[in-house]
Amino acid sequence: MSDIKNEIKKRRTFAIISHPDAGKTTLTEKFLLYGGVINTAGSVKGKATAKHAVSDWMEIEKERGISVTSSVLQFNYDGYCINILDTPGHQDFSEDTYRTLMAADSAVMVIDASKGVEAQTRKLFKVCAMRHIPVFTFINKMDRDAKDTFDLLDDIEKELGIPTCPVNWPIGSGKAFKGVYDRKQREVDLFSDTRKGTSMGDVKKVSIDDPEVDGLIGTEAKGVLEDEIELLDGASAEFDQDLVDKGELSPVFFGSALTNFGVETFLQHFLSMTTSPLPRMSDHGEIDPMTEDDFSAFVFKIQANMNKAHRDRIAFMRICSGEFDAGMTVWHVQGQKEVRLSQPQQMMASERKIIDRAYGGDIIGVFDPGIFSIGDTLTTSKDKFAYEGIPTFAPEHFARVRQVDTMKRKQFVKGINQIAQEGAIQIFQEYNTGMEEIIVGVVGVLQFDVLKYRLKNEYNVEIILENLPYEHIRWIENTEIDLDHISGTSDMKKIKDLKDRPLLLFIHEWSIRMTLERNEGLVLSEFGRS
Repeated sequence: MSDIKNEIKKRRTFAIISHPDAGKTTLTEKFLLYGGVINTAGSVKGKATAKHAVSDWMEIEKERGISVTSSVLQFNYDGYCINILDTPGHQDFSEDTYRTLMAADSAVMVIDASKGVEAQTRKLFKVCAMRHIPVFTFINKMDRDAKDTFDLLDDIEKELGIPTCPVNWPIGSGKAFKGVYDRKQREVDLFSDTRKGTSMGDVKKVSIDDPEVDGLIGTEAKGVLEDEIELLDGASAEFDQDLVDKGELSPVFFGSALTNFGVETFLQHFLSMTTSPLPRMSDHGEIDPMTEDDFSAFVFKIQANMNKAHRDRIAFMRICSGEFDAGMTVWHVQGQKEVRLSQPQQMMASERKIIDRAYGGDIIGVFDPGIFSIGDTLTTSKDKFAYEGIPTFAPEHFARVRQVDTMKRKQFVKGINQIAQEGAIQIFQEYNTGMEEIIVGVVGVLQFDVLKYRLKNEYNVEIILENLPYEHIRWIENTEIDLDHISGTSDMKKIKDLKDRPLLLFIHEWSIRMTLERNEGLVLSEFGRS
């Protein structure tokens, strides 16, 4: 096997998903701790002087203690090269998460042991199910009072419709949490206190049959554990790697990211149960990194102004096959021209490392002079195939945007266009009014705050947002229809997007049906095309 194929084989690329506050960012940091990338884990919340989470880099994230953009982090552990895509937990930023999941081969779902499956977990899991990607569950915060363990598993199976297979089992919870029991090895893993998990701590492994166990966890705790294991062996699904690979069975692990209980055990099992980079579907069929030698990648995220000093734009791409060399020239399929990929870098949140080489499975950022869009394919293949596009989700909230200082029109237009190209907001213009007014559409209202904040801090432009009552947007599929002659309802508004494509806004859902009835042959779509 060639060196390139060996490098690809070592890669593991996964996304971490969860409801806000389930401990996703803390878990990510502990992985980095084991990878030797950081020496002490920072905390997202806490005093103003406290260290911020390594994966949160935007100023607004530091102020609010929430992740609003996906971060890409890479580290090495035990012979593997791991790419973590850390996603925003807050539902107002879910579109960024949807796109990020397109670049992942598997997902780690973090669940708070005291709360079980929450709304955002449900939403994100659906995207994983849609793509049939393997989902691994880490039930976190076992060091706090938790729900009954069987109820937690029941919750996952009922709410998400996926069978679970616990790989390990918690011994107690809250103050009584002693560690986990490894079902396959029949061993009790006990953890030393690691001063809130800032260092790795020691793990003591003892066979369940060893008489020493009674003294270590207490006779009562051992009795409860044995009863639960007996019940589990009779009731839970058997581990089946094929079902895990198809996203039809979720292996479950227990622990506490904050105190570092069960994190390394989880990481080791996860790496042994996941595969190297998966094939991807293109318009020329499946592209398998183990058989395709040519370089190919697709853009799944664009981020402007990660470096305030340079006002730059970075296009994040998932390499799907072959080897990337710094400065290489590739074919930009959508742009129909050759481009040179310059300033290639890998990220550690806002820290960057210029790289010479990367391989299938890796996530890299390249300098974007304004030519890339989300969903673009880049390749050195003579076939010039294109990977499947990434859908644009329909915004649910709309506002008219006005500048406070009209003399700053140039900065305003540049800023709002650059932020829109990242995919977090969508911008539209009034149809046939001759006005230069811009309408912004977002999936979640917090995006309005981010837009306001970023325009002020990155482009020195203040804006006023006037909320609009519209809740539904539809793209017009058959563009030959004359927009002037569409007969709509009184609550319908005609607008166009940046590519001059016509769209309709509605306040009420029933208005969409009525408009379709009134205009024979009109075809409306909920999704935009990238």
